[in-house]
Amino acid sequence: MGRRAGRAQKVGDQIQRELSDVLQRELRDPGVGLVTLTAVDMSPDCAYATVYFTCLDAARAPEAKAALERAAGFLRSQLARRMRLRETPQLRFVYDESIERGDRLARLIESVRPRDT
Repeated sequence: MGRRAGRAQKVGDQIQRELSDVLQRELRDPGVGLVTLTAVDMSPDCAYATVYFTCLDAARAPEAKAALERAAGFLRSQLARRMRLRETPQLRFVYDESIERGDRLARLIESVRPRDT
C-alpha cells in the first residue's frame, strides 16, 4: 500500500467514525432510520468519499439512501467542523449488500448440509 493509499484509508476510517457519531447524535431525519455505516472508500485525492451503509430492514434501503443524500450537505458541514482537512470530500452513499448476501449464502449452505441423525 502506497503512502497516498494509506492516507486515504486513514481519512476514510476517520470519516466513518465521525459520520456514525453524527448520524447517531445529531441527524434528526426519520427517513434515515437505523443505518449502520460499514465502510468508507476514498478517492485517491480524497475529494470523494463513497459511504457504504446497511439497514436493519433491507426494504427501507432506498428511503434511507434518499434521506442520506438529502442530508449530505449537513453531514459534510459536520465533517468540516470535526476534521482537519484541506477540502471536505463530496459524499456518495451506496447500500452495502454484502451482509445481506452473506446471510443469504449462510442460510443456503445450512439448508443443504446433511443433518446428523
